[in-house]
Amino acid sequence: MAEELEKFIRPIRNASSPGTLAALSLAVLKVGGNEFPTVLKLGLGLGAILFLLSAFFIFFYSIYPSSRKLWIGTAITFLLGLFCLILSSVAFLVFILQPVL
Repeated sequence: MAEELEKFIRPIRNASSPGTLAALSLAVLKVGGNEFPTVLKLGLGLGAILFLLSAFFIFFYSIYPSSRKLWIGTAITFLLGLFCLILSSVAFLVFILQPVL
């Protein structure tokens, strides 16, 4: 019984990590409001979308582990999401340090 339950819970647990990153990106976007520059808004929004896509890919990969396309989709969307968040972090630092410079 426990093994059957674990089989259904594992895909949800695997998809929760990129889903959490997407939620954090959207929370920062919501808190910042209209004060953030367009580049930062675009980076955070695109990162959130890519992390949500990565969560869907990893969910279905956990169900169908033999599908190579799902694994490649998971890897690409996750890495692109991280890249967008890194660019957003740099844009945020420039935005914060702009009055100092």
